[in-house]
Amino acid sequence: MKLAIAQIKYKTADFGFNYENIIKYIENTDCDMIVFPCADLDSLGGKDLIYDGVCQTREADIFNKIAEKNYNKTVLIGNVLIKDGQAEDVEFFEFDGKKVFVTDEFVDDVICDLYILSKNRYFVMRGNHEFCESINPKFDFIYINSIGMADENIFAGGSFAKNKHNEFVCQMPLCEEKVEIIDFDSSQQIQGENFEESIFKVITFALREYCENTGFKKVILGLSGGIDSALTAALAVSALGRENVLGILMPSMFSSDGSVTDSVNLAQNLGMRTVKHSITPLFDNFIEKIAHERRHDLAEENLQARLRALILMFFSNRDNYLLLSTGNKSEASMGYGTLYGDLAGGYNLICDLTKTNVYKLANYINRNGEIIPQEITDKAPSAELRPNQKDQDSLPEYAVLDDIIEMYVEQMRPVEEIYEKYGKSLTDDTIRKIYRAQFKRKQCCLGIRLTERSFLNGVEYPIIQKCF
Repeated sequence: MKLAIAQIKYKTADFGFNYENIIKYIENTDCDMIVFPCADLDSLGGKDLIYDGVCQTREADIFNKIAEKNYNKTVLIGNVLIKDGQAEDVEFFEFDGKKVFVTDEFVDDVICDLYILSKNRYFVMRGNHEFCESINPKFDFIYINSIGMADENIFAGGSFAKNKHNEFVCQMPLCEEKVEIIDFDSSQQIQGENFEESIFKVITFALREYCENTGFKKVILGLSGGIDSALTAALAVSALGRENVLGILMPSMFSSDGSVTDSVNLAQNLGMRTVKHSITPLFDNFIEKIAHERRHDLAEENLQARLRALILMFFSNRDNYLLLSTGNKSEASMGYGTLYGDLAGGYNLICDLTKTNVYKLANYINRNGEIIPQEITDKAPSAELRPNQKDQDSLPEYAVLDDIIEMYVEQMRPVEEIYEKYGKSLTDDTIRKIYRAQFKRKQCCLGIRLTERSFLNGVEYPIIQKCF
């Protein structure tokens, strides 16, 4: 008896697409039973759509329409068993004389021959490997996950199967639709998960999915000559193709020559188009006509960022480009960004990557040859909003800052433990900035969640508080 598992794509509340995709795999897979991921609204990130009566009806119709086709094979979609023209929710059923248990969580005290864990788990860095290793079954075991997106959460697949001896018999790739026939008597050697490769796959997949589901064909971003915009551009070109990515160079009177030349070299390496618009005339005119005096203060620094956003949003609106914001998690933690300036955008690919991980991913992209120019990766990070400005003028070294962010935000380690490593003064100052920047993060655009505790989802700091 042939048992197949189908790691396929779903779209939230796109009932027609989901139905057709399931049917395609049922009809083109030679097997006796085929197992699909959960296809209900709740498991696909439907949020309050799960309470909508029309959506509830259309969801149920999928299973009933499949049952009406009366296929000569058993179909399992999540915990919905479709067999002999009937669709029903099940927990236990029999297949090929074996007792099958299906659920959305793993418990090891169930008596069964085959355990099917059907749950759409969103991707987190290193999480798939850890999850695979955490399952030590006493029975044949299948984990089935979909691919797709639910706003910030990305379902990246990574389905797998083990036999009762805890040996892998199947490991499916990330972000790819795939069907495999499972043989529990044939174990496999599974390659370990490459950290940077998995992030690259998920980010590029997510951008393609976001554009496909929202109707955008092209993206636009500002190229500053820094590592964040360079990485974002490289990811966008990989995801959508060079012809669909436009970079805008917007130097000011404080921009170094390298901010332009490095951006041009990056664009040439990627084969993407760029245009250049200096913000200096706009800035000077604003000071003369509206501000009436130069003060060289924070307001003028923010004005530069907002003038750049004005240019980017104009072209985004006029030519229907999706504007990619380019801020990283380290900057978001510290509030190192200008509201309605460099924080403006419709989507952010790197918002859940610390600066340290930004460099790691950039190095991965350069693994087979220079795509992101070395001059960009070597230069000290700077917003270039005043003469000789450097990020480290007001921030700790990124290796230190990112470690504190990971310990406090992502791992929720006790403050006392961070004190022991970095001292009370630096730790308190960093944590205080994290809380004070919460009001900015609440107004940032949608992005891709890559950690369990992301500012997109999983972290709920109050804006108004007196503890820090």
